[in-house]
Amino acid sequence: MSTTAANEEGLTKKDFVTPNDVRWCPGCGDYAILNAVQRTLPELGIPREKFVVVSGIGCSSRFPYYMNTYGFHTIHGRAPTVATGVKVANPDLSVWMITGDGDGLSIGANHLLHLLRRNLDINVLLFNNRIYGLTKGQYSPTSEVGKKTKSTPVGSVDHPINPLLFALGSEATFVARTTDTDMKHMVETFKAAQAHKGTSFVEVFQNCVIFNNKTFDSVTSRDVKDDQVLLLEEGKPLIFGSDCKRGIRLNGLDPEIVDLGEDVSEEDLLVHQPKSPNSAYANLLAQMTYPTFPTPVGILRQLEGRETYEDALIQQVDQAQSEGAGNLQELLTGKNSWLVES
Repeated sequence: MSTTAANEEGLTKKDFVTPNDVRWCPGCGDYAILNAVQRTLPELGIPREKFVVVSGIGCSSRFPYYMNTYGFHTIHGRAPTVATGVKVANPDLSVWMITGDGDGLSIGANHLLHLLRRNLDINVLLFNNRIYGLTKGQYSPTSEVGKKTKSTPVGSVDHPINPLLFALGSEATFVARTTDTDMKHMVETFKAAQAHKGTSFVEVFQNCVIFNNKTFDSVTSRDVKDDQVLLLEEGKPLIFGSDCKRGIRLNGLDPEIVDLGEDVSEEDLLVHQPKSPNSAYANLLAQMTYPTFPTPVGILRQLEGRETYEDALIQQVDQAQSEGAGNLQELLTGKNSWLVES
């Protein structure tokens, strides 16, 4: 669908740009993500007044100031709570929640887990730069083992969280990954997230030029990405490599890399099926990490048909109202109260 056909409001990227100075470090990956979101929203066919951007605390969480939409800059880790309230209060709104690996997976992990399992129709963009940038370079929940930072001067001993496995374990119905170096892919992924009915979780590989520069270069830099990125396309075999001659197949329950040739054909490879109701395949993809495997980029899981939290809640309210007026005192006291007389 063309931008013109999709956008009945006649909106453009400029309609989502604020006059505020964008205050991220020069070269920060957040600029590219902001650009991608501002390009995406005009093409969704949604009036500008129906967009809400909610964030917590961190470099990524400055996002609402730079989007000409309604927005909330909330407190550390609590963006899921506010986003839930916004969506329940007005289900017609398109809610975009912006968080980072620290804000979302440390202090906010419990809140994010419940947002994902409840399946509110909200888009969650988690910027992952493997570091605490706003507080000047401490290790984060996604920092690799051995990471030397101001808070781990001899190297982190923590095993990092895999954001995709976190989302899948929380039973998110849409789980995807994109990178701040691929504008086209970001826009396509954000559009797919909005189109999904339910919670959409998108991990964005994002570079912090000051405190963790080039953290994803081993996967996304131009000279290696053809061999290190596995681009996921629905219905197509898992093929990668600069010459498209390498693939992924199953060996028992384990994935393995194979070279296409006389003994191995595309028919032997795994075929990408993100809409499978069985999450085992998506979990298998999420566990494929550098340097053992190419890094999957795209939509890992896209489960349709699960009822959203706000729809279930509205139905419950409508049902209660249809049964007539209730008795508040009876609800409060119930059958488990008693009167103590002196």
